[in-house]
Amino acid sequence: MEAVRARYCFDGSRFVPGGVTLLLEEGRIAGVEPHAFEVPDGCAVSTYGGTLLPGLVDMHVHLVTDSGPDALSRVAGYSDEEVDAVVTEALRRQLAAGVTTVRDLGDRWFNVVDRRDRQRVDGRRDQHPQPRIVASGPPVTVPGGHCHYMGGEVTGADGIRAAVRERAERRVDVVKVMASGGVNTPGTDVMRTQFTDDDLRLLVDEVHAAGLPVTAHAHGTPSVRQALTARVDGIEHCTCMTETSFGDPGEDLLAALGSSGVVVCPTLGMDRAAQPQPPPPLLALLERLGTTVEGMLTGRLRYTARLRDAGVRLVSGVDAGIQPGKAHGTLPVAVAELVQAGFGVAEAVATATSLAADACGLSGTTGRLRVGCEADLLVVEGDLERDVAALRSPVSVRRRGVEVHLNASGPHPVR
Repeated sequence: MEAVRARYCFDGSRFVPGGVTLLLEEGRIAGVEPHAFEVPDGCAVSTYGGTLLPGLVDMHVHLVTDSGPDALSRVAGYSDEEVDAVVTEALRRQLAAGVTTVRDLGDRWFNVVDRRDRQRVDGRRDQHPQPRIVASGPPVTVPGGHCHYMGGEVTGADGIRAAVRERAERRVDVVKVMASGGVNTPGTDVMRTQFTDDDLRLLVDEVHAAGLPVTAHAHGTPSVRQALTARVDGIEHCTCMTETSFGDPGEDLLAALGSSGVVVCPTLGMDRAAQPQPPPPLLALLERLGTTVEGMLTGRLRYTARLRDAGVRLVSGVDAGIQPGKAHGTLPVAVAELVQAGFGVAEAVATATSLAADACGLSGTTGRLRVGCEADLLVVEGDLERDVAALRSPVSVRRRGVEVHLNASGPHPVR
C-alpha cells in the first residue's frame, strides 16, 4: 500500500476542503481520507502542495493523426507501422498532459482497436503506461463522405448492417457515424446531412440492438436535428450551423437537446499559441459564414453556455490530433475555455473527469477519487479552484497507480 497526499483536491465532482490523503493498493484507490490522516506503518507517502484530481478523460481524439498540418488527410498514406508509431506518440503526449483515458473517434481501419486489444492483454502494463483507450473503429460514412479514407464507407441498408456487425464482432466500445460533412474533407458539406433519415435511423437501431452506443459527428443544424430524431446517444461538435450563422439551433431544438439526455461534446480547445491562424479549410468556412476567427471562438463559447443552461449533458474533448492548435494533450485548453464561457471551475473540470467517465460507461472505473476506482490520478501545481490554468502544469501522473516521469522523452514508470 502507498499513499498520495495533496493540499488541495478535486474529487471528480467538487473541490474538497482541507485536502486529501488517498490510499492506493494494487492499482486502485483503497481509501479516501482527510489530509492529516495517519497512514499505516510502512506505507510510503507522496506529498504535494498542489491539487490532486482524477486523471483526465479526452472524449474526442484521433490517435492516428500526428497533430501536424493536414493531419487527417495524411492518414490514408500511412503504413501500418507508421500508424502504430503515430498512435504511440499520441498516447505519450496525452499521458504527459494528465489524460489517462481517451475516446478515439477516428480510427484508420481498426488500428486503434487493435492497440486497445493489445493494451488489455499486456501483462507488462507497468512497463508501458498508456492512457486507457475507448475505441470506435473507423467512422461510418457515405461513399466519398467525411473521413471516407479511414475505411468506414457504407452503401445502403445491407452495407449499414454489415458495418455495425463488423464493429460488434471487433468489440468496439462505441460506434461513430458521420451525420454531416466535415470541414477537413474536400467535396463534403458541413451544412448538409450525409445519410437519409431512414438510413441513419437504421444504423442507430442496429447499433443499439448490438448493445452499443452511437455518437454522431454533426455540424449543420439539419444533421443535429436528424441525429437527435434518430436517437443517437451522443453528438460531436453539435455546432448548429446554417448558411448564415452557427451556434443558433433555435429554441425548439435547444430544448430538445436538453430534454433528450444526449451527450454533447462541443470539441472546444484551440491553442492559439500553437496555431495562430486556423487551417485554410476552416478559414474558407468562416468566409462563407461571414465571420472571423475571433467571432467564431466567441460565438462558440456563448453557444456552449446556452447548451449548459438548457440542461444539455456536456463533456470535454478536443478533436485532438487533427492540427497543431488541437494537438494531443490540449484538453486543459478546452476546460479553460468552458470557464471563460462562464462555467464554474468544478463544473468545467467535471466535464473532463466524472461526467466524461460516465458517458464512456466507466463511472465505476475512473473519473472520480472513490474507493474501488482505478488509481488514474493527476496532480497539478497550486490551487486549481482558484486558477484553472493550473491544469496545464502537471506535477505527477499515475495510471492505475503507476507514477510516470514527465520529461522530454515521454512518460515512463518511476523506479
